[in-house]
Amino acid sequence: MAEAHQARVQSVVEEMVQSLERDHIRKMQGRMFKCSAECCDRSTDSMTQVHHCIERCHAPLAQAQALVTSEMEKFQDRLARCTMHCNDKAKDMFDSGAKEPAVRSMMERCVGSCVDDHINLIPSMTRRLKENLDSIQQ
Repeated sequence: MAEAHQARVQSVVEEMVQSLERDHIRKMQGRMFKCSAECCDRSTDSMTQVHHCIERCHAPLAQAQALVTSEMEKFQDRLARCTMHCNDKAKDMFDSGAKEPAVRSMMERCVGSCVDDHINLIPSMTRRLKENLDSIQQ
């Protein structure tokens, strides 16, 4: 993918991830650490009980991180498939005798379209992630 297109996608995705981290993940981390500290304050519990307590405290955050990771992987896979389609079209053009400037121009438009389409998916993906993060039991 051309550097300018890649930078555009990266910028929008980073902004989304920072927003999720700031508004959701960070709060979950705070609750996890407080919960874990409370587990450690249980002086009558066995080491195993404290360990299980801490694991329960970590579960919601681990679930949230897995959710975000999964959604990002799906997004990246879709974008990669789109750009691979552009590569296939470029190869087909070359094979049919098109000149390099024409192929390059088509490739730029095609990849640009992929990027635009996927950037337009970010708001709905963000909304879905926020709803799913909010639904995770604490």
